[in-house]
Amino acid sequence: MTTGTGGMTAGGRGRGEGIPPPDDESIAFALQVWQYKQGEVVALLIHLGDRLGLYRAMRGRGPVTPTDLAAATGLQERWVAEWLRGQGAAHLVTICGGDRFELSEAGAAVLVDEESSLLFAAGAFGPQADETFVDDLAEAFRTGIGMPYDRQGPSGAHRTERMLGPWARLALVPRILPALDGVVAKLAEGATVADVGCGAGVALGAMASAFPKSAFHGYDISRHAIDRATEKMAHAGLDNVTLHRSSAEALPTEPTFDLVVTFDCLHDMTAPEAAMAAIRRSIREDGTWLVKEIRCAPDLEGNLVNPMAALMYGFSVTGCMSSALSEPGGAGLGTLGLHPELLGRLTAAAGFSRFSLHDFDDPANLYYEVRP
Repeated sequence: MTTGTGGMTAGGRGRGEGIPPPDDESIAFALQVWQYKQGEVVALLIHLGDRLGLYRAMRGRGPVTPTDLAAATGLQERWVAEWLRGQGAAHLVTICGGDRFELSEAGAAVLVDEESSLLFAAGAFGPQADETFVDDLAEAFRTGIGMPYDRQGPSGAHRTERMLGPWARLALVPRILPALDGVVAKLAEGATVADVGCGAGVALGAMASAFPKSAFHGYDISRHAIDRATEKMAHAGLDNVTLHRSSAEALPTEPTFDLVVTFDCLHDMTAPEAAMAAIRRSIREDGTWLVKEIRCAPDLEGNLVNPMAALMYGFSVTGCMSSALSEPGGAGLGTLGLHPELLGRLTAAAGFSRFSLHDFDDPANLYYEVRP
């Protein structure tokens, strides 16, 4: 029994007697680990700030108090106050003193401006994974078989849509497509286009709106993504888009498309080589295949120069590699697995003879112009 004085036992010995104090290296390592936990919690607060409109209400208002922000959002002041203090501690909003907080212009570009900022990131933050998803992920470590994309549920498609949206709206049509030889002229005149791995149709919708004379076909194996894309195309009134819930292997076997695009999806596929062969069969001899893939290197050392490398490998375990291993014998390339040298070899093996790399100063992606 305890004496109740100083944590001593009845025998007078301290609970920690004989245990040496932690050394500086261990303390620093523990701090590093707890900082990752801090990141997990702050990520949830970012999601709440986006979901509840807190960041939007702060934009352009200058310093605000919890009372001000609660009134602007219709939320409870005590909860808003604690959220603001946490955001200040995370250096996401500026603490101005007097219990006032301000969202900077840079903060608004990253956390609010979904329509006109290429740096918008709040859409990447969602609710924490449910326990059954984590259970299935742990089981994948034992069996080697990962989970298909749809295991993430509708939120997976929605989150991807919001992450891709700013790029599709702001860069694809005005900057990326004009860099490709002769592509914009064909689209303006009326071309046939396939978006393989089209997801929720953000890029598909941007192209279809810009080039109404062209016919666009979106292919994706995700039911949630195709449902969302169908909703988006109907809402936008786009009648030049046809959606197919199918893999790349279902592409026409005869030359059909003037342009094929694959955006951030080849590394997710269980059989990317089969997809490339299908694209080669379906593309016209004067056609173009535009590939967007994660910027990466052939080895770990090369990838570690990326300050977000740990995040990318985390994305791979929880999503990209898991999807690419969701069938027995899956390629399992993963988020950082399709580097330029490998992509060049695979496209050549699929029957493509021309391969050009475009670097548009996109910190996350490289672009490839591939032709028969």
